[in-house]
Formats: sequence, structure tokens, C-alpha cells
Amino acid sequence: MDLQDTPPCQMKLLSEDDARNRRGSNPTIRQLQEDDSSVDGRSRADSVRSRSGSVRSRANSFLTRIPTRAELKTLTRVVKRPAVDIEFTDLTYTVNTASGRKHIIKGINGFFRSGEITCIMGPSGAGKSSLMNILVGYVSQGVGGSIYTNGAERQLALFNKLSAYIMQEDLLQPHLTVHESLLVAAHLKLGNELNEEEKKMAVEEIMTTLNIKFCHNTRVERLSGGQRKRLAIALELVNNPPIIFLDEPTTGLDIVTTTGVVSLLKFLARQGRTIVCTLHQPSSTIFHMLDHVYLLAKGLCIYQGTSQKLVPFLAKTGLVCKSTYNPADYVFEVLNKSTIKSLSAEIQNGKISWSDEDFEAENLTDSKICRQDTMANIPPVTVAGSSVNGKYEEKFPTSFLQQVWILFCRMMMQQKRNMLGFYIQLGCHLCIALVMGLIFQHVGNDAARPFENFKFLISVEVFFVYTHVMKNVMLMPFEIKIMRREYFNRWYGLKSYFTALTLAVTPFLILFTVLYASITYYLSGQPHSLSRYLWFNLNSIVICLVSDGIGFCIGVIFNAANGTVVTPAVIAPMLAVGVYGMGFGTAIEPYMQFLMSLSPMRHSLIGYAFTLWGDNREYFECPPNVVYCTHADPELLLKDIGMAGLSKYNEMGLLIVNFAVFKIMGYVLLKHRMTKSMNQGSSLGVLNFLKKFIRKK
Repeated sequence: MDLQDTPPCQMKLLSEDDARNRRGSNPTIRQLQEDDSSVDGRSRADSVRSRSGSVRSRANSFLTRIPTRAELKTLTRVVKRPAVDIEFTDLTYTVNTASGRKHIIKGINGFFRSGEITCIMGPSGAGKSSLMNILVGYVSQGVGGSIYTNGAERQLALFNKLSAYIMQEDLLQPHLTVHESLLVAAHLKLGNELNEEEKKMAVEEIMTTLNIKFCHNTRVERLSGGQRKRLAIALELVNNPPIIFLDEPTTGLDIVTTTGVVSLLKFLARQGRTIVCTLHQPSSTIFHMLDHVYLLAKGLCIYQGTSQKLVPFLAKTGLVCKSTYNPADYVFEVLNKSTIKSLSAEIQNGKISWSDEDFEAENLTDSKICRQDTMANIPPVTVAGSSVNGKYEEKFPTSFLQQVWILFCRMMMQQKRNMLGFYIQLGCHLCIALVMGLIFQHVGNDAARPFENFKFLISVEVFFVYTHVMKNVMLMPFEIKIMRREYFNRWYGLKSYFTALTLAVTPFLILFTVLYASITYYLSGQPHSLSRYLWFNLNSIVICLVSDGIGFCIGVIFNAANGTVVTPAVIAPMLAVGVYGMGFGTAIEPYMQFLMSLSPMRHSLIGYAFTLWGDNREYFECPPNVVYCTHADPELLLKDIGMAGLSKYNEMGLLIVNFAVFKIMGYVLLKHRMTKSMNQGSSLGVLNFLKKFIRKK
């Protein structure tokens, strides 16, 4: 390919590289450009490889260098997106505290250019995460000022469609392989934009570009830290967002892996993307790899510009950094109240950007040509759906049913791969069913032990309730972390996820419930009646579904540690009022009857009791060695436990109502947890939401 065939966007990048070469930063690229006028693309690549064997090894590992033009022509199979510049003016952010309003961000300004990697830096408490969350759209309450994209005021719905947010923690599905994870992302995020074969080819191209092709059949749980970070980036590259935000992308990585990750981000930026990340205190090597640095301190901007210009900027204000010292370390060491004020005044709180004027002037024309060419060949990107009063109705690339099916298949694949968890559940249900069956052996028709039979029903219910509540309490907090990333990056809708989760969980719930109920029903000597047996299983399944809903609500609100504390406080009162009245059922106080009617465990227990002892059941058998059995009549037993005159059909209906209530409540809590206005989904935020909701009602 001749140079004249190179698209304008790529010509711009070569011009940027050439400008850097004039400053003596990259001889490898200069050598490549010298060959451009005399040899074709393949010959030029061979020429470069012949000059230095180390160049090829660095290209494979994305180490410290600017990518070559041949590499910049990768990712040709992903959907094209326009380049986006981000600008913000007079940006403020305040929060309410016990002592009053606290100003986190104080009227800062900034401009983040496409094609560059921008790093937001600052000491702890500077406002890095707050600024990132504001730019991403994760925080909207208490925010003032203006944010622009390509010179126009930002429309958040459209901005979310064009951006991706990669959080600090690599939250990935552990039991899927790298290739499977990317295919799921492609099916969800691309929809009908590409056909099946094109999606697979795009996935292959992304894996090759990000150097994770060699581990495509490796499960995510077995990846190294650097590989997980690359996969997290690859998942968001599937739909080729022009803006990528990363929160502390190098946390927990060694220097070699960190260098590789930053080089990868620089490589992606060179393809026309706007890359914005936060770093706490990078090494000197990493710092000088950054294109654009945005320094914060006490909510003020104290520097904005290239990493090479930081030292001259500090020198202008009287702060001299030695050539052997890391500028990133030095600037944080000299920060105090007076220096923060002087630096912020010098940079006018971000209104001024310190950059290489020669570099800017030389590349200004090519930058404009690149953007014009890019925008001319890419159809306008709009948010699908209708517009009402300027607000966009959110719509996803895939339909509701498609999302449900893809998520359901992913969840079932996770279940299939996690066979240890399956065997643990199976073993627990089998072992405990055998133990409880032997403890209450043959009590089902023993008139001398009627209350032992009632205790058997209580034990069955307690096992079902705690098993399914605690499962969600322990698992949902982790699942929600993954879901928050995927949902915020618009992989799918909340209803789709909730529906798929319910469909994926229910078959296993029914399987284990029927297994436990069948074993205990037989060993405890209950009536050999098909209708009673089926109703016993149905009652067990419904109470398990109710318990699953309760556990889901607790798991959505609290983390695992707090959830284990809250769960007994929620379940114990329900069980207590559920079994209240054993032996004095005719003397239950009216207020206790009301409280008992609120407990789903009470409705389930009544259903069990009427299943086994109702419907005109014959008398219990009185053992020969017992002179008189006081509760041989099942109706008398129902009366003594306060369940006479009730109906199992009514109780089943009330159980189903409880199931619907907890499911709806779980969905509402989950939806609120996923909103941007809540501070990362804290349990306090959910409780405040419930308090306001109750007050309104």
C-alpha cells in the first residue's frame, strides 16, 4: 500500500509520530517513515524488523513505544464510531454531610482530546474519582457547570451509548473462557449490526490486537492480573466505543504489566479514541508515556498539559524538579495550601493547557482532516428510540427476548462449569434429608407423637427458608458488582437480567426442593397418597421461591458480611410468629393473629399441616403400648395448633402473593441500586430510598 492510500485519520497519526520524532522520542517510527516513500507496506515492515529484532518483541507485548501504522490499521471489523472530544467548564460538585455542604470539585475546567491518553492524577482526597464519576455520568446530583462533547452540550443518553467505563476491580464472569466472554459481549452489544460470522471475526481480531489470543480457551478465573485487565478492556471494545474511562487500571499490577497496560491504552488512543484514566502516583516511566496529564489537588486543577511540560510549568512557579527525580512524585511532595493556590492560579483552574506549541500547530490541520473524514464516512450515531421533550428513550441493540436468552445461556453455562457448587448443594440436600428423615422416622401416622410430626414440618420449613435466603445473601453482592459494570455500559436492560436470573435459578431450586421433600416425606412415614405428596412438594417449592425472593432483597441491599447479620433478624421473627400457638391454638391473642398473617412461614406451615392432616384424613394409629392417644383425631390436632377452619388453597394463594411482593420489591431495590444517583449502591442509599418511598405513600 502506498502512502497516498493511507486514510487521512492514519496520516494524522503519522504526523503526530513525526513531530515526536523531531523531539527525539522514537527513532523506530522515524525509520519507518523514511522507508514510506520507496517501499510498500510489507517491505517497510520487513525493513523495520531487519533493523532491530527487539522492535518486533516490543510490538508483540505493547511495551513502551508508539504503535506503528500497520498496527493502527487493526480492529477493522468492529463497528465504526466517530471521534469525540470532551470539554468541561466551571465544573463543581458538592455533597451534603453532617457538618453541612462540602465542596469536592471547585469550578475546574479541562479539555480531553481524542487520539490521546489522558490521565487524571492527584493525591488522596483530590477529587479524582469524583471527577471521573461526573464525566462518566455515574454521578449527577450536586453537579454544576457544563460538559461538552465535540463542542456541543453533552446529552447523557447519547454519551452513555458512545462511552465505556472500566472499573478498578476486574469484575468478570469467572467460569467462562476468554473467547466465550467476548462472544457473549458481542451478541449483547452488537445486536444485528453484524451477522454471526462477522461477530466471531471481530472477536478474533480483538483478541489478537490485545494479545490475549493465546489464552482464548482459558477460564477467566485462571488468568493473570494483566490478562484480566486486557480482557476487561477487550469486552468494552466489542462495540468500539470512542470514549473509554478507566479507574486505576494499574492497581495491583507489577511494573512490567503496568507498562504493558498503559502501552495498550496508548495504542488504543492512537486509533482515534478518547482514553481517560485515573492514576494515583505513577512511576517516571509510566508518567512520561502519558499524552495528557490533568492534576488535581483539593478539588482544584493545578496542571493541565503534556507530561513533558510539567517540569517547565513547575519551574515557572519557582518549583524546580531535578532531572533525576520523578515529576509525579515531586509535584505531590511540594503540595501544600500555598502551592496549590499558586499552581491553580497559574493554570487558571484548568483554562490553560501547557502543551508543545510546535506539536499543536504542526498537527492541527491533520487533526481537522481526520475528524472531517471520520465524520463524513460514519453515519450519524443517535440513540435508538423516541425523543420526548429532548429526553431520549433508552433502547438496546438487542431485543428483550434476545437479551433474556443470551443471559440465560450464560448463566446456565456458569452453572455447568461450577460443578463443585452443584455437588455441594446436592450433597447438603441429600445428607440433611437423610438425617432429618431418620430423626423423625415414622412420625407421620403415630397418634402418640402428633407434635413431633408438627416439629418435622417446622424443620422442613426452616431448612428451606435458610438455605435459599442465605444462598442469595452470599452470592448476590458479587453478582451485583459484575452487573453494575455491564448494566452501566449498556450491555442489557434490567428487566432482561432479572427475568433471565429467575429462569436460570428456578430449575435447580425445584430439583433440590423435590429431592429433599421426597426423601423426608417417605422416611417420616407420611400418608401414601399421590395428591398429598404432590401438594407437599408444591408447598415446598413455593416457600422456597418466597425465601429466594427474601434473600434476593437482602443480598441487593447489603454486602455479604452485613447480610449474614441482618438475615437472622429478618427470618427469626417470621418463623417465631409462624409457629406461635402450638398447643394453645384456641387462645391466640387477636394482635398475634394479625402478626401471624403477615408471615409467609405461617402460610406455608398451614399449607403443610392441611396437606398432611386435612381433607378428612383418617385417624392416626395409636401404638399398642399406649393406653390413650389424645390427638388421634387430625381435626383436634389442627385445632390445638391454631389452624382449624382454614384452607390450604387460601394459604397457597397468600404464599403466591408473598412471592410476587418480594419479587417486585427485589426488582425495585435492584433498579435503585443500579441508578447513578446512588453512591455506588450502598446499603445506606437503599434504606434512604425506602424511607422516602414510605413517606410519600
